[in-house]
Amino acid sequence: MEQLSACHATANIFSNTLGQDSCGHFSSDCYPDMAGWVRRLLQKPKQSSSSTGSSLNTKQSRSSSSSSSVTTASSSTSSSVASLGQLSPASQVSISSSGSARWAKSYDVCICHSNGDFEFVEEMVSYLESQTEGIRCFLQLRDAMPGSAITTELCDAVQNSHCWVLLITPSFLEDPWCRYQMHQALAEAPMANGRTIPVLKGIDRRDYPRELRCLYYIDVTRKENGFRQIKDTILRYLQELCRSTVSRIE
Repeated sequence: MEQLSACHATANIFSNTLGQDSCGHFSSDCYPDMAGWVRRLLQKPKQSSSSTGSSLNTKQSRSSSSSSSVTTASSSTSSSVASLGQLSPASQVSISSSGSARWAKSYDVCICHSNGDFEFVEEMVSYLESQTEGIRCFLQLRDAMPGSAITTELCDAVQNSHCWVLLITPSFLEDPWCRYQMHQALAEAPMANGRTIPVLKGIDRRDYPRELRCLYYIDVTRKENGFRQIKDTILRYLQELCRSTVSRIE
């Protein structure tokens, strides 16, 4: 009996939902609405093609945005690296400009050598003076004032030059005037600041003068490489000289 009562109750609810006429028959007008309601209930909403396209466009937009962000970050990194590689205005000072501190002295470099090495020295000086920077070299046999005292000329050559190349050879070690000029250069610039440039040719490391042991030397066994190193060392000092002078003025 309880089961029958439950069935009647369910039927009444269903009847009320569908709608009955006064005779208890189901109204035909309610069937289309009921069918539509059932279809809507059973059918799962489908995503429209326009919605799908919109979703794809959104994903592509996000992907493009991510790619753009990566590109922007990469560009930013490249710009940062490039900016690090750029020289500051002070470091771009030309050593050949009219107001350069380079012109405060008569020579860029004084070549201290023995007369026995003159042929090699001529070749080295020719290389240095042919550079675009026009390195000014003091060569004793060419530039010393005839009739002047040797000591005076040697001292003036040291004092009027920014750098000094000491060509250390067996002949140099045996020449008292070469040693005299070496000591003058060390007295002029006792600190190892790049002005004194020892150049070794044809001697063992153990014969390297004790006075110069605190300085790195250039080996000219390979001539072209040695000449290039000498040039670079001179220009490096001149660049630093001009840069520091500009910094003090600013």
